[in-house]
Amino acid sequence: MIVKQSGSFKRAVKKMHKAEKVGLDAAVKKIIENPDVGDTKVGDLAGIQVFKYKHNAQLYLLAYEYLEAEIILTLIKQGTHENFIVT
Repeated sequence: MIVKQSGSFKRAVKKMHKAEKVGLDAAVKKIIENPDVGDTKVGDLAGIQVFKYKHNAQLYLLAYEYLEAEIILTLIKQGTHENFIVT
């Protein structure tokens, strides 16, 4: 499986603390094991899935797109529930 990152995702990860990155890495591993684990969005966001995970009692969301035909996982956005907007 090929894992890609969007530009905004890369910038967000650079600003994260090491402990947050460990939680994010665990979430990405779960998605790689089972790409259908996230909730599928509809409407304008069709094709995007969101995986929810907790780190230090804070709920985080990780938006990703999985193209099954090409076996490509694209990480789009990561953030807390309060500040999460996928554009």
